[in-house]
Amino acid sequence: MRSTGNFVETDTTPKICLTVRDLETRTLRRVKQLGVDTVLMSATGIEWSEESITSRQATLAEADLTLGNMMISGFPNTIYGRNGRDEEIEKLQETIRAAGRAGLPVIEYNFYAHRITEGYRKAEGRGGAKLTSFDYDRVKDLPPLPEEGAHTLDEMWDNVTYFLQAAIPVAVESGVRMALHPNDPPPPISRGSGQIMGSLEGWKKLVDIVDSPANGMTFDCGVTRELGENPIEVARYLGEKDRINHVHFRNVITHIPREKYTEVFLDQGEVDMLGVMEELVRQKYPRTLYPEHPPQMDVDLENPDESISSGMFTGFAYTVGYARATMQAALANQSN
Repeated sequence: MRSTGNFVETDTTPKICLTVRDLETRTLRRVKQLGVDTVLMSATGIEWSEESITSRQATLAEADLTLGNMMISGFPNTIYGRNGRDEEIEKLQETIRAAGRAGLPVIEYNFYAHRITEGYRKAEGRGGAKLTSFDYDRVKDLPPLPEEGAHTLDEMWDNVTYFLQAAIPVAVESGVRMALHPNDPPPPISRGSGQIMGSLEGWKKLVDIVDSPANGMTFDCGVTRELGENPIEVARYLGEKDRINHVHFRNVITHIPREKYTEVFLDQGEVDMLGVMEELVRQKYPRTLYPEHPPQMDVDLENPDESISSGMFTGFAYTVGYARATMQAALANQSN
């Protein structure tokens, strides 16, 4: 018989999470009111101390919340293979060690030569809700930026390999998993530079550079569909290799793979969201799942608030509720 009891996340289920920008009581109360027990945060710079992490954890614990993942950024010399990258990597290694001592399980990062967000526009969804669309035609001829330059795909692979070979052994020793987010948007060329995480072939290559679960990625089922791939099959491939270290849970309609798509309500797009959740539940995936990029609702646009992820609290209430329902359905289906 199907259980009708309270839904409880366990050590063998995904952990629905939200990003918070501050640790104010009001912010944390709003997160808890949505039934979320785990949060994501970012930190300034690449030098994190153990104390800076444990201080956040202590504040969150007072609100009965757990810190599941922190995003790190600010290492351009490493990304572009410039002088000074060894110094950056040494700082990153120390940060990974600090995260390990603090018990932070995952550090997320990007490795963009350029993120071509210039191709984003707002589209109108149902009832006038604001959605995000991308069209490569708008931006495919944009020149490289002087501070970034243009980098071939081979250069970028060399640079990320250099980084991973230095960082992942430290992550393994520290008990920390690294999660590289795929290129989003994922066109093949972004202001003159190749994008290593802009194809499924790139994802597969990345996780094999250093053979360890610590060398994983953020599995984004929306980006998977933007590439024209099957999100359930890709989740299975990455999960069987134990390389899913974080999940982004969202839906899209893809018009031209890698080049033109619209991010839509979770119940509207081409991704089988329940199927993705069932695959994660089947794997007993135990880490964070972020129902990100919500539609912008009128109530949020009329009453902007920056406490939770760009002030889209109502949109996140929808995405969290949908993710929670799909997890309950997946767990019920598994038990039948």
